[in-house]
Amino acid sequence: MKKILYILSAVTVLSLTSCKDYLDINHSPNSPDESQATADMAFPAAEMALSSKYGDVLRIIGGYLSEHYAQYFGTSNYLGYSQFKVAANSTNTAYVDINRGAIANATVVRDKGAEEGKWGTYLAATVIRAFAFQVLVDAYGETPYTNFGKGLEELNPEYDEGANVYAGLIAEIDDALSKVDNNPAVATNLLYPGEDATNWIKFANALKLKLLMRERTVVNVDDQLKALVAEGNFPDKDVAWNCFTANASGKANPFYQEEFASYFGSTQTNVGLNVALFRALSGDNRLNAFFSKPSSGYWGSISGYNMSVSNNYKSAKFSRPAMKYNSPVYLISLAEINFFLSEYYRKVENNAAKAKEYYEAAIKASFATAGVSGAEAVLETWPYDGTDKTLGIQKWVALSGINNFESWCEMRRLGYPAFSGLKAEDIYNFSSDSMNASVLTPGELYTPYQVDGTLGESTLVQRFPYAQSSQLYNSNCPEVKPNTAKVFWAK
Repeated sequence: MKKILYILSAVTVLSLTSCKDYLDINHSPNSPDESQATADMAFPAAEMALSSKYGDVLRIIGGYLSEHYAQYFGTSNYLGYSQFKVAANSTNTAYVDINRGAIANATVVRDKGAEEGKWGTYLAATVIRAFAFQVLVDAYGETPYTNFGKGLEELNPEYDEGANVYAGLIAEIDDALSKVDNNPAVATNLLYPGEDATNWIKFANALKLKLLMRERTVVNVDDQLKALVAEGNFPDKDVAWNCFTANASGKANPFYQEEFASYFGSTQTNVGLNVALFRALSGDNRLNAFFSKPSSGYWGSISGYNMSVSNNYKSAKFSRPAMKYNSPVYLISLAEINFFLSEYYRKVENNAAKAKEYYEAAIKASFATAGVSGAEAVLETWPYDGTDKTLGIQKWVALSGINNFESWCEMRRLGYPAFSGLKAEDIYNFSSDSMNASVLTPGELYTPYQVDGTLGESTLVQRFPYAQSSQLYNSNCPEVKPNTAKVFWAK
């Protein structure tokens, strides 16, 4: 059976290699099948299929579930997310595009790299493919993996357990790293255009670090971690698609296009600052970098409500994410890597001095990414104390402006920030239209107004329901698990 690839229409112009030429993710009716595709065509398609969903819809949902975001004044498009409700149809496009766009194209590039002995391309494609599969496991708990791309079987692929997918991805990364020779070339790509595989190797190691640290809760991988950390070949800068060059449809940051642009006939105004994050960022200069300042100062709204009848809390008072058309889509930041290393040294090596060093480096890296000063003040307020609580809260803050999906993942794994026991009604008085944010301790969460009834109070959403298309058309789709059922690494 021929597999028709979801190739970006613009990649047929192979002489154009900047990000802006690949950002139109509409599927061309003239897309080639696998036999006609080249690595230079398929690789940017894989990257942008992943970027367009990971950097947009998964960022949005992750932001609401993390209580970084709350529904903006008077609008309701994402009110369900704000109430911790995630429906099967709301993530369907992301699920399909990550599978058919990102993973399918990355698989083609990887296979062609192997066929042609181009091991730099093989490694880079393996990393993008593994990253995409990791996202699906972390979102859904289980996902088709073993039968992915195997002829007719892929029409009804069986779901693999998340732990088995993670083990397979680590093996794929190790295999690709073992094949890379000196300064191998890499096919046309958008993450490191015109470079050899040097930074791709570092990215592969960072991704492997994340996978191992997440599965460490249920699998003994300490020897693998020790070998990886001893090698020490991790990125020295944020890993991010930093290639959005125009404030125009198909050329701007995907979250910006969704939430701040008017290319599609309307301007979306949905995402606002959550009072929980506002409390944690009070006095923190990253607030100025991560969120815009409204005319009357910074105001955070509450989860589960949109202030539509408020007289005191109008739109001019609420802050919005400080997004620009050329804002990067972050895959893994230097702050994240350092937080993982801090946790590694504390839990695996029992080395408090090193754990403190990397904790402080993580916070400093977060401020550097935000482009603001003030890390020392945060380190005075939140000094290293050797607990998951402090590390988890500071990781949640650091990711709030750049990668909300990964923040939701780490909250589920580390257990922090934790719920305070407060409800939205304790913070905002509906009858008097008054906000009392001070009752919420910085670094704590609260139960949204009209929270999902199947979830209950003081409970974090643990997974997405399986995508609607899979439930409807894949005969091997498992029975949907409740949103309280933890993914394998959170148990």
